[in-house]
Amino acid sequence: MDKRLAFNEDAPNYDRARPTYPAQLFSDVLDYAGITAESRLLEIGIGTGQATLPFLQAGCRITAVELGQDLAAFTRAKYVSFANLDVVNLDFARFDGPDASFDLVYSATAFHWIPPETSYPQVMRLLKPGAAVALFWNHPFVGDDDPIHIATQDCYAMFYEGDRKKNAAFSEQDCCQHIAALERYGFTDMVAKLYRRTRQLSADDYIALLNTYSDHRLLLPERKQALLQGIHAVIERLGGTLTIHDTIDLYLARKPA
Repeated sequence: MDKRLAFNEDAPNYDRARPTYPAQLFSDVLDYAGITAESRLLEIGIGTGQATLPFLQAGCRITAVELGQDLAAFTRAKYVSFANLDVVNLDFARFDGPDASFDLVYSATAFHWIPPETSYPQVMRLLKPGAAVALFWNHPFVGDDDPIHIATQDCYAMFYEGDRKKNAAFSEQDCCQHIAALERYGFTDMVAKLYRRTRQLSADDYIALLNTYSDHRLLLPERKQALLQGIHAVIERLGGTLTIHDTIDLYLARKPA
């Protein structure tokens, strides 16, 4: 299975478990891009709309491209009261919107799924001269010295298959890489911003979150079940709550006027 389609398998749980983004981030994007009710926006990888509502409430017209058919259908229904949203079920690489037609193109924790040699030129083509792109991600981290994190490593050692993404605090060096990519593909006026927060998740909430991660979803069913049951038991045994530290990184840039 294409890893990108793993998110499509359980849209309601994805909507419940995945966090939204800080209000200040949306304010910063709207201010930088100069968005008004007359603006046209494009969202890449809308998922279930965790990053969509503040832009809808600004009154602008949004076209959202989403690869997952069930995710697209879920989000259409979720925001059915907003006439200013059009969700297109399509791979962004195949989206043939008119050249120079959008005032802002943005993507929340999705842009990395598209090869850069496709994604950046496509965004550049779709933006109006002088218009903005906003790319942002959420990086959750559980402290290496957290007793729950330490105890769950035995579960992963027994049941996880393949290489696993390392639990690591966000490195600000990543900001430089994203800014360099924007510059390499011809964007200007780059800005990077970081936002931080802490979440407390119950055992049930954390398992629901893990069920939205593509690498966990693609495990063999019996291994996934054993892994998640083991992690749930560890959290319950060690107090019932897991602390997650989020770093959200935002990159803003413009198409040359």
